[in-house]
Amino acid sequence: MQHWIFGYGSLIWRVDFPYHEREKAAIVGWSRRFWQGSHDHRGTPDAPGRVLTLIPEHDARCVGMAYLVDEDVFEHLDHREKNGYERVDVHIRLAGRDVPGVTYIGAEGNFAYLGPAPLADIAAQIIRSQGPSGHNIDYLLELDSALATLGVTEPHVRSLVELARG
Repeated sequence: MQHWIFGYGSLIWRVDFPYHEREKAAIVGWSRRFWQGSHDHRGTPDAPGRVLTLIPEHDARCVGMAYLVDEDVFEHLDHREKNGYERVDVHIRLAGRDVPGVTYIGAEGNFAYLGPAPLADIAAQIIRSQGPSGHNIDYLLELDSALATLGVTEPHVRSLVELARG
């Protein structure tokens, strides 16, 4: 069986799984925020980095990439997204059609959830954090570049990039 997966963060540019189709996509009612802690990729348990999650926001539109994958890909993705993320059903808007799919969200209340903070504090945490997958600032800059390639300007992300670059 095949499923659509929506990627809004590193799944846009770090595609380490097989897929049948890949398309620019969007989901409605969700916004990206650097409110999820990363203890296993961009930080450590003692000094977590900050990575993306989605928060519900009325009339928001989050643009990313959708992938049509075989069911066995979930074993890999569930491990990759294990740090507080859970699979959530979403409606994915592709060019000319909507499809059912899933995305990974670090919901409020999970063990790695850091929640909102002043943007300057989030940027400072991103600047100083690093983990097994590299420096947290690289995650932010890769995201910004990937969004630019998609033609997306994301105010939350752009503000953090500007603060991080000083």
